[in-house]
Amino acid sequence: MDYEVIIVGGGPVGMWLAAELALAKVSVCVIERLEEPVSQSRALTLHPRTLEMFDIRGLKERFMEHGRPISTGHFAMLDTRLDFSMLDSSSNYTLFIPQVMTEQVIEEHAKAMGVVIRRGEEVVSVREQDQGVEVVSVHVSGPQANVSAMTAAYVVGADGAGSIVRKQAGIAFPGTDTTLTAVLGDVELTVPPENGVRSEYTERGGAMIVPVSPDVYRIVLTTPHLMRVSKDVPVTLEEIQTELRNVLGTDLGVSNPRWLSRFGNATRQAETYRKGRTLLAGDAAHIHFPAGGQGMNVGLQEAANLGWKLAGVIRGWAPDTLLDSYHDERYPVNTQLLRNTEIQTHLLGFTSAVLAHRQLQEEWFRHPEINSSMAEQVSALDVCYPAGEEVPQHPLNGQRFADFPLLMNDGTKSYAYDLLHEGCFVLLHLAQDAKVAGELCNTPLAHLSYVEAVAEELPVGWSDVHTVLIRPDGYIAWAISVEATNVLSAIGKGIARWCGGEPVLL
Repeated sequence: MDYEVIIVGGGPVGMWLAAELALAKVSVCVIERLEEPVSQSRALTLHPRTLEMFDIRGLKERFMEHGRPISTGHFAMLDTRLDFSMLDSSSNYTLFIPQVMTEQVIEEHAKAMGVVIRRGEEVVSVREQDQGVEVVSVHVSGPQANVSAMTAAYVVGADGAGSIVRKQAGIAFPGTDTTLTAVLGDVELTVPPENGVRSEYTERGGAMIVPVSPDVYRIVLTTPHLMRVSKDVPVTLEEIQTELRNVLGTDLGVSNPRWLSRFGNATRQAETYRKGRTLLAGDAAHIHFPAGGQGMNVGLQEAANLGWKLAGVIRGWAPDTLLDSYHDERYPVNTQLLRNTEIQTHLLGFTSAVLAHRQLQEEWFRHPEINSSMAEQVSALDVCYPAGEEVPQHPLNGQRFADFPLLMNDGTKSYAYDLLHEGCFVLLHLAQDAKVAGELCNTPLAHLSYVEAVAEELPVGWSDVHTVLIRPDGYIAWAISVEATNVLSAIGKGIARWCGGEPVLL
């Protein structure tokens, strides 16, 4: 077998999954059709949970060097912004960063982890065998006879909406086709907005303008005319000039387009994210109107969910059924995402009824509780996974793990996210229970790290926590209360349930 995992698609989702697998010492190869990374930035935003995810791996500062924190986000281009600054997170903001830079940082990290990247190869066949999969690719710049065939235990399709991996696996992709379109253009402006940003929405249409670089601005246009144009019709500079004048009364001196694109609201989700030895992530698993800058973020979070599970099955400490939990956990999250973007799409209309609904929605978002709830949803901080009845019951089970300061046993100070840099489970003991601590320190599992510490300032909901098991992707597998009985037995069974093997404590 050539590799343990082959990933088809070298965008941010595929590369991040590859890096997560390599962190667990899994041999992985990424096959990417493009010979060079793209120069256009489809996505411009990293949301709070994605930033937490990078922080968990000790990489957040690399992205911060190339981006600009913004305390708010938008929902359907409404004037009332979502306030991320009120979120209970060490990353309570979005990071405005071109996707080009995001991909560069992730690819550099993946290469440093030893990931093999094969560019300029287009996958033409994916076939499951008894003990693995065969992936056949053709070199895009060479003769058709220049064919490569490789084998792996598993293949992951991170190859976009038209995923050949999904198609060859026979996984259905139900949903709806495009019914409306919008336009974006990365251009120069001789008369840019005063503060660099402008958003306007009236019965004439909607226009949003943000800076991509010092001399390039992104314009996103949704107008009554544009929405009726087929997605396949090329965008022209004259079209953007005309629509800007119609919406804003000026074309802002738009010129020198770097990238023009028309996109639609087709909404689909794969019937299953796993079929045998084939798995899907990112746009290969779901597509939607790119509202609120959520798409790439969700794909990256899927990669974090899948990486440690696939590594556990390959390394033998996890049963094959753990891979089924990838679909079980992520499918409902992404179903909510599709509904979220469909609602935003419905709000991008120009009838009197839609404009009235927009005004009502803006009034609702002025209420802090409603604003905070939607901000948590868009930022993915509200994601909670089912914990199962066979683990100790606690309100924190399945919740995301939030960062907080710790005082370690040796007297040093640390942050909780520092404990997760190596991609292991973390068993965090906070109760200073000498009997339990004496047993826990002998935990023999290589993928489980035991830590004793005292919280300098406990997050909300943590006041009664005795011991907590944190998954490699930064979610809480289970927590045990200081009031629980048979703590040693509960911890032992909880470790065995998530980390494999027999109960290590009795």
